[in-house]
Amino acid sequence: MKKVYEALFVLLMFTFPVYSQSDSLASGNTEIYLIDSYITLETPHKMVVSFFTSDSVTSKIYLFRQNEIQVTKELTNNHKVEINLDTFINIVSPIKYWIIVKDRNENESKSQLYEVEMPQGLLIESERDLGMLRVCCLGGIIFGLPSPTFISMGGKEFFSLTKEIPLFSFYSSGYNYPWGYFGIEYAHIFNSGKRNFIRTGYKQIFQLDFIKYISPGINFFADFKGYNGISPELSVGLFQLRNVFTFFARYRYNFQPGRSNTDFHEASVGLYSNFFSINF
Repeated sequence: MKKVYEALFVLLMFTFPVYSQSDSLASGNTEIYLIDSYITLETPHKMVVSFFTSDSVTSKIYLFRQNEIQVTKELTNNHKVEINLDTFINIVSPIKYWIIVKDRNENESKSQLYEVEMPQGLLIESERDLGMLRVCCLGGIIFGLPSPTFISMGGKEFFSLTKEIPLFSFYSSGYNYPWGYFGIEYAHIFNSGKRNFIRTGYKQIFQLDFIKYISPGINFFADFKGYNGISPELSVGLFQLRNVFTFFARYRYNFQPGRSNTDFHEASVGLYSNFFSINF
């Protein structure tokens, strides 16, 4: 009786080909008739594939051109599998796959390349979540990068890393940058007798046509060991990265009023952004 039903099913496949995807690009002696291919909306999201073969075979699916999914290990002509998509990352719609089957003599047959579309709502939500995660991670990493700094102090040269955070920014309408901001900065100078500094100061920003901006500023600095002073500076915003960060170059002169031979010079590059700034 089972053989009768199988024969009727094959006859229907040839009589009404609209119900199955064509295998005109398939290879091998075993015919493969795709019955269902869809993705569930409920979680965990699953890709459901069912198909019928003209002979009893074992079957597997090649998914994303690299993942091999076993469908049936026993010889049969009725095949179905549910694949949990939550175990994969960076899924792109449409999902493409092949069906590979082997008969009892180990003769292999391969289907055409099939495609299944991701449900639109699921795709939009997934892309939004992944996009926001990437933006937050990338933005956090870039924002956290310190500025490499060259220092000339007492006739000697040192390397330093500094990180400035704008705390309060002041805007006027129509400007891409604030017209000024107060910021705080930490600096570490390697292999120097004076290694750690905290700065706080104000920077004025003038936007220009041929570069992004020019920014003079004045800071107060301290190493909490009695070495306190003032550091005027000049920064030049050269170009933007993804309309979020501005690559800048800066020169700064540090000195203690009334004390000679304690001054030093800085030249640095870095990225400016007001991610954590309170805007006014």
